Amino acid sequence: MVIAQFLLYLQHEKRYSPHTLKSYQTDLLQFSDFLNQSFELSLLEAGHAQVRSYMVALMEAEVSERTIGRKLSTLRSFYKYQLREGLISTSPMTLLRAPKIPQRLPVFIEDQKLDVLLDSGEFFSETFPSIRDKVVIETLFGTGMRLAELLSLTAESIDFYGSTIRVMGKRNKERIIPISKLLADQLKAYLDIKTLQNFHNKMGPLFVTDKGAAAYPKLIYRIVTSYLTFISTQDKKSPHVLRHSYATSLLNRGADLNAIKELLGHASLAATQVYTHNSIERLKSIYKQAHPKA
Repeated sequence: MVIAQFLLYLQHEKRYSPHTLKSYQTDLLQFSDFLNQSFELSLLEAGHAQVRSYMVALMEAEVSERTIGRKLSTLRSFYKYQLREGLISTSPMTLLRAPKIPQRLPVFIEDQKLDVLLDSGEFFSETFPSIRDKVVIETLFGTGMRLAELLSLTAESIDFYGSTIRVMGKRNKERIIPISKLLADQLKAYLDIKTLQNFHNKMGPLFVTDKGAAAYPKLIYRIVTSYLTFISTQDKKSPHVLRHSYATSLLNRGADLNAIKELLGHASLAATQVYTHNSIERLKSIYKQAHPKA
């Protein structure tokens, strides 16, 4: 019951996405099972010692520091809410520190490689699936939007006159992203061929399957992965890699960090600052190659 009430709070007041809510639910149920089996305690009866034991159990199970950090963050939010509601007098999370997470630089594809893929004319044909695939990749790289944001687009989301796309981001926060004339033209051409296929519905999803049904996450993953394989040998080839590529390209060309934050829809500048590390590494590489004393 306490988990259900907390999830309703996250859904309606915090406006968390279904994916995030599922994550919170999984973390809380897992901790609840641990408390029940190891100590015969409920979530509201847990203390500092029980949470510490849970951390140790996760470490012994070789769960990554990042995952442990996320689970502790879930518990911290949960007990903060219970404290506010007066259901507990002290939080068991007060004295706990999450394990230090090694910093992981965002993986991105270099501009030159994406130019080869998108501009050479070697990889895409004039069929509907191929045109759609290209526009999917162009849109992800040309706007930096998230996968969920891409899937929620409709034709109404695009302002061809103003060259912008309206995106509904995390927590139902809307933002406007400028697009290039090239991308606007490609989206127009895609909508034209979509209409010829009798797949066009003004209020329906912008991107559809080969048979006209709404595109789904695995399809977009498959599209991105298959085409990035032609130009990159790196292991990670997800739609999020194109988001990282967009941000890194902007930063390398002198874009203001605050502007990139707004374009990406980040809640805080700290999330955007990780991209500066890629630029610093790039400058180090240039220095090592070009400076006589390097």
